[in-house]
Amino acid sequence: MKIAIPLVGGRLAAHFGHCEEFALLEVGGEPPAVVASERLPAPGHQPGLLPQWLHEHGADVIIAGGMGSRAQGLFSQSGIEVVVGAPTEEPERIVEQYLAGSLQAGENICDH
Repeated sequence: MKIAIPLVGGRLAAHFGHCEEFALLEVGGEPPAVVASERLPAPGHQPGLLPQWLHEHGADVIIAGGMGSRAQGLFSQSGIEVVVGAPTEEPERIVEQYLAGSLQAGENICDH
């Protein structure tokens, strides 16, 4: 499984469409843990681009602070699970919490 997290300044970006880069963390093993990670510069914010781009990079899940409903639908169409309302923490910590079932995802901060 590969988890994508949009970043600004090395921490989760409040709105995925305005991030500087994406952390892609690969999860494997039993119990599941991060086995590899990479950071990719964001390709720019164009409607509909990021879901396809992340799908091409193998993402299965995206964890974001906020995301519009259209983008959520496009991610779903690409087979990528969407988790919104995540805190602005380091990507490794977010993924650890997600895997442990303790990620405190709050409200989607995006209303479009």
